[in-house]
Amino acid sequence: MNIYETDKLLGEYLLFHYATADEIAPPTGAGGALDYAVRCVAECVDASALPKLARALDLGCAVGRSTFELARICGQVVGIDYSQRFVNAAEEIRAGGELRYERTDEGALTTPLVARLPSGVDPTGVSFEAGDAMALRADLEAFDVVLMANLIDRLRDPQRCLARLPELVRPGGQLVITSPYTWLEEFTPRENWLGGFACDGAKVTTLDGLRKALDATFDLTATKDLPFLIREHGRKFQLSVAQATIWRRRSAE
Repeated sequence: MNIYETDKLLGEYLLFHYATADEIAPPTGAGGALDYAVRCVAECVDASALPKLARALDLGCAVGRSTFELARICGQVVGIDYSQRFVNAAEEIRAGGELRYERTDEGALTTPLVARLPSGVDPTGVSFEAGDAMALRADLEAFDVVLMANLIDRLRDPQRCLARLPELVRPGGQLVITSPYTWLEEFTPRENWLGGFACDGAKVTTLDGLRKALDATFDLTATKDLPFLIREHGRKFQLSVAQATIWRRRSAE
């Protein structure tokens, strides 16, 4: 079927053309949507509560910026991503301090840019590896901080990942999960969605699903809107607003 004949696109374009500002405006404006990978750490992790030489896991680290930001406040940081290419890029920045790449401007027109290791970050305690968030290696030790940024709605079975978290976060440790909750069947079968559906006539949100999965072991301490902007080319941008849920692992009784 032509995508422009679907209910989804019809609704999007009706909203695009006719919505009032209140109907279409995101929770926060685009001006605060930059440096998302930095803000996931700076605004969501309580550095003052971390022990000396804390250990952190950046699960779904992509190309590693949040991993490096965690290294500002933690003595050892492990970044894990399913994409070997992303991991290779992050490792090249860690080892060499920079990585050259091309920014798409228009059609085949590009601008050469350089991704650099963030100033003031010591990369010696940082490591990257490829791994499946639903089947992590068994010998991972527990961490003081686990960050999962824009990951859960791209997993085939997010419950498998969430079920491992009590082992991965030390008692008293911090868990940060951020996501725009863009559930798509091409990534996650509908029966595995954490939220975004109705059950017995009641709406089930992803926050509801996270509470159900985590409440037995974690306390939800805060939620926060985190806008982010993805640039496709010089005249096309994706503005999304992730919800950050910030959790504390209960101490062993």
